[in-house]
Amino acid sequence: MSPTLIMDFNRTVSRPLPQLGLMENEVGETHLLGWNLPAEDLIHIPEHWLKYQEPSALQHYYLAFMYTLFTFIALFGNGLVIWIFCIAKPLRTPSNIFVINLALCDFVMMAKAPIFIYSSINRGYQGHFLCQLFGVAGTFSGLGASATNAAIAYDRFSTIAKPFDGRMTYGKALFLIVCIWAYTVPWGLLPLTEKWNRFVPEGYLTSCTVDYLSPTDETRAYIGIMFVICYVIPVSLVIFFYSQIVSHVFNHEKALREQAKKMNVESLRSNQDANAQSAEVRIAKAAITICCLFIASWTPYAVVAMIGAFGDRSLLTPGITMIPAIFCKTVACFDPYVYAISHPRYRLELSKRVPCLGINEKPPPTASETQSTTTTTA
Repeated sequence: MSPTLIMDFNRTVSRPLPQLGLMENEVGETHLLGWNLPAEDLIHIPEHWLKYQEPSALQHYYLAFMYTLFTFIALFGNGLVIWIFCIAKPLRTPSNIFVINLALCDFVMMAKAPIFIYSSINRGYQGHFLCQLFGVAGTFSGLGASATNAAIAYDRFSTIAKPFDGRMTYGKALFLIVCIWAYTVPWGLLPLTEKWNRFVPEGYLTSCTVDYLSPTDETRAYIGIMFVICYVIPVSLVIFFYSQIVSHVFNHEKALREQAKKMNVESLRSNQDANAQSAEVRIAKAAITICCLFIASWTPYAVVAMIGAFGDRSLLTPGITMIPAIFCKTVACFDPYVYAISHPRYRLELSKRVPCLGINEKPPPTASETQSTTTTTA
């Protein structure tokens, strides 16, 4: 008769110890995940992962190479965004405080990647301290980015839908930043201190996140509430605000066309107004793109966590759960380059301060230049 299995949230290793070693298959002997870890490390690993075969060295090295590439791209891009937006006076606006905060979240997201790379090169779990550091940095940066995307969506909506009384002020922006981190920090501190949930290895045991696999009411409550507060609410706000932006822009353009038709003119806008409106729309498009990237990259992880807490855990193999983790990292790589493409003032400052990048952005025409052009054309 096989030993009775006991699952205890307080670190009981419940698998029969003989199964933690080697496993026979048709090819020969292969190791299971965690086969070479001491008991003091095994107690931190969810039992679910210990029944799977250890991945090959090639898989670990491939992931290490991929994360190295992601890290370079993300740190370079987000570092440029933080630097340019902080030192360039034209970019030091209340609205861009959210851009800096998002870039900071993305920077932190990838600044912890060397822990994963180190674990992958050494092919497995590298200790409780590094796991906690990886988990808390990922939670703060991921949830901070989630709340910041919602704030950016609100700011874009206020700027475009209410151009006269909806402009962001420094006081309001700083208040929202404080709210973002007050909203985010508890969800990282609770598992770090193990007051509610904990940070544990996942997948190939080279990355760490909150525990979504322990079959306890506490784990299910944490994952369920976190899913609603940190995913559903921010995503719902993003969708609402951007749908309102799109509706407002279409209605406004329709009204202008109808009025111009009644007055028998081609357009009611001056060239300067058209340029300003075009810049606002381009910035809004950049923000929409970034928020769509965020939703696309974090939705798989949210689904995995919900399956682990409430669904069929057998669906969550180590290889499958590594895919959403990769998706989460891609958004940190893409965000700064979306701004580089779509934010005209950022491109202009970048071309001035880092000419070697080859970005030849020209400054927008001044009011006098616009008037001169209009007069000449007339």
